[in-house]
Amino acid sequence: MPPGAEVADPRRWWGLVVIALAQLMVVLDATIVNIALPSAQHALGMSDGSRQWVITAYTLAFGGLLLLGGRIADLVGRKRTFVTGLIGFAAASALGGAATSPGMLFGARALQGAFAAVLAPSALSLLTTTFTDPRERGKAFGIYGALAGSGSAIGFIVGGLLTEYLNWRWCLYVNVPIAALAVLGALALLRDRPGHGGARLDIPGAALGCGGLVAIVYGFSEAEPRGWTDPLVLALFAAGVTLLVAFVWWQTRAPSPLLPLHILGDRDRAGCVLTMMLAVIGMFGLFLFMTYYLQVILGYSPVRAGLAFLPLTAAIVVGSTQISARLLSHVAPRTLMVPGMLLAASGLLLLTRMTVHSSYSAEILPALLLMGLGMGLTFMPVFATATSGVAPRDSGVTSATVNTAQQVGGSIGTALLNTVATTSSAAYITAHLRSPSEKATVIPAGVVHGYTVAIWWAAGVMLLAGLVAGLMVTARAPGTAHGPGHRYRSRSADPPGPAPDGASVASRHPVRDPRQP
Repeated sequence: MPPGAEVADPRRWWGLVVIALAQLMVVLDATIVNIALPSAQHALGMSDGSRQWVITAYTLAFGGLLLLGGRIADLVGRKRTFVTGLIGFAAASALGGAATSPGMLFGARALQGAFAAVLAPSALSLLTTTFTDPRERGKAFGIYGALAGSGSAIGFIVGGLLTEYLNWRWCLYVNVPIAALAVLGALALLRDRPGHGGARLDIPGAALGCGGLVAIVYGFSEAEPRGWTDPLVLALFAAGVTLLVAFVWWQTRAPSPLLPLHILGDRDRAGCVLTMMLAVIGMFGLFLFMTYYLQVILGYSPVRAGLAFLPLTAAIVVGSTQISARLLSHVAPRTLMVPGMLLAASGLLLLTRMTVHSSYSAEILPALLLMGLGMGLTFMPVFATATSGVAPRDSGVTSATVNTAQQVGGSIGTALLNTVATTSSAAYITAHLRSPSEKATVIPAGVVHGYTVAIWWAAGVMLLAGLVAGLMVTARAPGTAHGPGHRYRSRSADPPGPAPDGASVASRHPVRDPRQP
């Protein structure tokens, strides 16, 4: 603990505003561009197969480099890393806003993700070091988590407003003034301990892990124009799997591993991470399709399309805070996670019935509510179970691992389901388009057909997530008697520490270890 840490910083609550502002910017940037994507695709001439890289480039760089970003913060100091991340994020956003080609926009989005991976861990660490009193820390994490959790909804609304009344480019430019305010606030208000000279960066691990993920996602993308059996596509999948296997091998031998494998040695934790990744695969794909369906097929304005997503976000919040948070202390986590995935899958199955002329209130809204409620039921117990009871030295990397699974799932889901949708649409149009006069009816019907086929796949992935949760997550409710398969805690003998993941409900609703008195 640094000298004087016991004395509360009188400016700490203003510091919280700065930290939360930066985190809000990072979170909303995962969704703000969704609403602008149809306009950006038209302006830059992107193909349907490549448009997913606007989303995937960000989530892939973010998820692939998140663990490395935490190590960098330990090495050079959290405040310095925080400010550097803000400046880099703003510069990458300006570059993306000025993009003149799809490749330039994809590159800028990847840079945004890389700097977000540096910014997010340092923000969480600064929150922990700024608030040393347990009561104040809980309140700070609650405020931080509420802002971070509302980021997706804010992203949809702000993205719609900026796209409709200014230009899609402002969905990226808007980060520049926000980051500038946060930098000034950080320099004036935040304090930090110096970095640890003994910390080491696992560069080979980052290269192997990120390289493997990029190869797999690129393989999904190339499957759309080339076909699933094309030699390049198969080579990309083989290279991705090989690199990820090499990553796992290296983590067992690295002096300072990026992902200590004992973190995933616990069955419950591994099940939660896998459940999270599978659940997000379906959810991110839905965001992409529904954005295009609402704006291109139903003719919604960007603002109206953004508002159409609000019930989904509200249902996630209700499911997480009003149902899961209240029940988790009384029931086993999987009794929330499995029904949650079944609800989400049922919502997706409803969407497979949508047509060119579907009604939002009668057909789309019920599906969004079911899916949001299911995701809310699942997210909270996943975060709580995965991050509770770990050794204090592992709490940061455990939290980052769950967030990494979330970003990686989003990357894979967006790439895979976009490829399924575009190939299915092309096949439908080829089979049904017999004359140019039929284009006005066949092409929209083909596009919606592609969406529904991809949503069938997403529903299958959600059901698989429910199966994984039911079979792997065997933790019992706190306070219940021990029994066979009880694996709620990590094998570490260290006492449980607070999970520093401010975006998770776990930090505000810790789950007590039933083996402790």
